Amino acid sequence: MGNVTSSVAARFAFFPPEPATYEVFRERGGDGRLCLTGLSPEKNVEVHLVETRAGNRVVATFWRHPRARFTVLYSHGNAADLGQMLDLFLELRAHLRVNIMSYDYSGYGASTGKPSEFNTYYDIEAVYDCLKKEYGIRQEDLILYGQSNIDKIRQVNCPVFVIHGTADDIVDWTHGKRLWELSKIKYDPLWIKGGGHCNLETYPEYIKHLRKFINAMEKLPLVKQNNQIRLPTSTITESKHNKCLRFGKR
Repeated sequence: MGNVTSSVAARFAFFPPEPATYEVFRERGGDGRLCLTGLSPEKNVEVHLVETRAGNRVVATFWRHPRARFTVLYSHGNAADLGQMLDLFLELRAHLRVNIMSYDYSGYGASTGKPSEFNTYYDIEAVYDCLKKEYGIRQEDLILYGQSNIDKIRQVNCPVFVIHGTADDIVDWTHGKRLWELSKIKYDPLWIKGGGHCNLETYPEYIKHLRKFINAMEKLPLVKQNNQIRLPTSTITESKHNKCLRFGKR
């Protein structure tokens, strides 16, 4: 009965685009490097097929910036796949000067398996392991980005930055406000006036505020001040137990 319930719940919780908006292939007739349709070699993006504990193979893309201090591990929303977000990743990499590791959940895009809550945990675990093993990314240089999927943010013991549109008709902005209030270590949130659920990237303050957050995090070592992280303060809070940085878009 539990499996049936989980299967029914997954149909209402996950909306992978069908068909997928991209394909994965190998250069030189199948023995070259992995590539993604829509991405030319000069974009400097590395494609991986990462195996999870559940046995699924998820597509992950590493967007390298030559002067990056931080790497963003980007978890997209539940109605998109990587092929729809290529332009956004290019923009974020350029303006934020960060590496980006993006991936598709099991059952999304060219990733195998079926979408489920537990598979999403296995997916991000496998992609994080890839970051450590393939690129030597340290936990303290990692920023977790969750789009419309950060309900467990209050459990994270590291700086939290929440972005939410005040006109979101899917998840009311007061939900994002409550998450920010419950987070242990706060960074100034961004409430985008008139912003909806899926269009925050189109507002100029979105990139501007993210850049401020990155700039603040680059001014390490961090200093704790009443568990509140604010700009324009140049010394930002982080205790010795904080191993990652996190911001989320609702």
